[in-house]
Amino acid sequence: MTIHVASEASTHSGVQRKAGSETLLSLRDLTIGYGSKVIQKNISMDVKRGSIFAIMGGSGCGKSTVLRTMIGLLRPLAGRYTVDGDDYWSGPDSHRTALNRRFGVLFQSGALWSSMTVGENISLPLEMFTRLDKDMIRRLVELKLGLVGMSHAIDLYPSEISGGMAKRAGLARAMALDPDVLFFDEPSAGLDPITSARLDDLILTLRDGLGATIVIVSHELSSLFTIADDGIFLDAQTKIPIAHGAPRDLRDHCQDPQVHAFMHRENSADPTPPPAVRKDTNTHG
Repeated sequence: MTIHVASEASTHSGVQRKAGSETLLSLRDLTIGYGSKVIQKNISMDVKRGSIFAIMGGSGCGKSTVLRTMIGLLRPLAGRYTVDGDDYWSGPDSHRTALNRRFGVLFQSGALWSSMTVGENISLPLEMFTRLDKDMIRRLVELKLGLVGMSHAIDLYPSEISGGMAKRAGLARAMALDPDVLFFDEPSAGLDPITSARLDDLILTLRDGLGATIVIVSHELSSLFTIADDGIFLDAQTKIPIAHGAPRDLRDHCQDPQVHAFMHRENSADPTPPPAVRKDTNTHG
């Protein structure tokens, strides 16, 4: 059974989802910053419907600041941002609120309310933006937690679960209203490699199973190469994007020194021992 809650909220807000448009999110000549301090400028990119788009770059380049602009937490200094052709920042606050109901956001820490159970955290957006009764909300919470393998944790508090579980619970909450777009800010931060790989698999499963469009901020190469279809690379020094494309393509073909150093940093030291060492440690000969 498929239950679409966000469609109810979107219809009542006056924002209708558009079908047939390949580009869902579009940034044109965007400049972002705080007051007179420019963080990034000349940002132009298109996020295709059903894709996983990566915002990449070194520390301090403005990746999370771009994400803040895309989810409505920071007004750009210049440029245009559209969601399904609707200008996000030109309308009234009510219009942005309606568009935001099409978004789900997973913050770095999971951002769960510590005084609420996992189930109560996930039910919060359903209680705020729908007219569903408590029994239906409980069923939807169980469904979302089941999608991320967290059904057993519905009545636990955030302090009673691990960091990886908190990330998955945060993801379940991000999916509560069946959003068109999921925004992930460093989803693998603080996770061990195995948990991180499982989260990548979960993200791919959700994209393929739910048809969601995903925008991810990350510097984790293994994750970027595994899940991202397209992306943009931001440079902290020039404060402009210096490369566009899938992370795997940028790794293999981009000649820009900054991009090359970023994409190959895990290969700077070859972990494979030389042949003589491997021969000496072979216990099967």
